Amino acid sequence: MGASYSAVGWNRQKKIYDWFIFGFCVLYLATFVVLTAIFNPDYTFETVLIRATSTLAVLMLHVILSIGPLTRINKKSLPLLYNRRHLGVTMFCIILIHGAFGMLQFHALGNVNPFVSLFISNTDYGSLADFPFQALGFFALLIFFLMAITSHDFWLHNLSPKVWKTLHMFVYPAYFLVVMHVMLGVIQYETNPVFIIVMIAGAITLITLHLIAGLKEVKKDNIEYKLKQDGFVFVCGVNEIEESRAKIFCIDKERIAVYRNENKLYAIHNVCKHQGGPLGEGKILDGCITCPWHGYQYLPQNGQSPPPFKEMVNTYDVKITDGKVWLNPNAYAEGTERSGALIE
Repeated sequence: MGASYSAVGWNRQKKIYDWFIFGFCVLYLATFVVLTAIFNPDYTFETVLIRATSTLAVLMLHVILSIGPLTRINKKSLPLLYNRRHLGVTMFCIILIHGAFGMLQFHALGNVNPFVSLFISNTDYGSLADFPFQALGFFALLIFFLMAITSHDFWLHNLSPKVWKTLHMFVYPAYFLVVMHVMLGVIQYETNPVFIIVMIAGAITLITLHLIAGLKEVKKDNIEYKLKQDGFVFVCGVNEIEESRAKIFCIDKERIAVYRNENKLYAIHNVCKHQGGPLGEGKILDGCITCPWHGYQYLPQNGQSPPPFKEMVNTYDVKITDGKVWLNPNAYAEGTERSGALIE
């Protein structure tokens, strides 16, 4: 967390992450150019750059869309999620290079405005096989542009987390546009089916990962808690919750995180105010519940962020009886102080 906005706050982890991304992109592009020169010595620089950046961008897009479900399946993927926006902005830069050289080679050498030429050079909009696929790529690029320029937390704060999240969920329509852009381009200009096979394999992989992660979350949400007493619901044994960690329980369609800290149990709402991260999947650092997505912190006893931050989440009553943890799903107002349940 930062008390004020800065362009980018690079810590050691971010530097390693960004240098790895940069090194991989340079290595990929260089390898693509070298292999093209070996197997197709009649290539032109513009063509190889268009193809190299397109394949690199598609690969990065699949990685980006895989990170979310992977973190739901295995927490070891969380470090990737922490800096996913850096990967997204890098991908946009690669796509921008691809789009710029594509416009230069195919639409900038005539008397018509390149952007007009993009939409009128092929008007077979009623044909699937001959559909003007470049227009699909253009609209995908617009979506990625909006996502890239609003990636900083300044925009998240001023647009509101809900609006910001909705905007960035357009990555899925953009992915569909990219898939159609590539598939139609291959059908119209390529004879080698390897590109289509790779795209289908990537789409199947993403769908599978999202289904596995979704089913895991649905299973968690559908757990029934049958023992109830005076508004409290029996959720687990006290020894099932590790020190400085939490267990998440979904009661009445609300997810609640029960944390264990310094011989007490505290219950807070599971959703982080930043980007809706799962607070119960984080841990307590320096006395604060720390969101595993981007490090936003909350005090376990009242759900308030430490000063000077203003974020707050709901708190809940929790009690322990004979080693059993009982949780009251009726929420207190955000930031309400609760004493917690003492572990004897």
